[in-house]
Amino acid sequence: MTQHARQLGQPTAQPRSPEEAQLDRVPNPHPDTDYCARFTAPEFTSLCPVTGQPDFAILVIDYVPDRWLVESKSLKLYLHSFRDHGAFHEDCTVGIGRRLTTLLEPRYLRIGGYWYPRGGIPIDVFWQTGTPPASVWLPDQGVPPYRARG
Repeated sequence: MTQHARQLGQPTAQPRSPEEAQLDRVPNPHPDTDYCARFTAPEFTSLCPVTGQPDFAILVIDYVPDRWLVESKSLKLYLHSFRDHGAFHEDCTVGIGRRLTTLLEPRYLRIGGYWYPRGGIPIDVFWQTGTPPASVWLPDQGVPPYRARG
């Protein structure tokens, strides 16, 4: 966990695992204002820990920042570090949410993991820190229930 972005503006090697990935945070220029920031990762991949086969998901991360914002390059590298990481859908989704919450200490954070089917069953995973501030507009995450997403 860092207070100043160290990866931004310089060549950065792809982390080999989520544990090795460095997430950076930067000061929020509007800490006195409640607003929602959204990141969507439409091509998230990880590996099934049992079969080693790839799993694919759309991740949608919404958060209401307090003092910190996640630096987007570090988030991209962190999410890409799951490509060779074996974990169940629930572990990936909740783990990402918890790590971001620890780093950012947001007023609110939610993550939706919309996983494509394996074995004929899609598994969607949702996690949040609590109740969003009443003044925040929190739009629908925009990913339809599974009916051949695409």
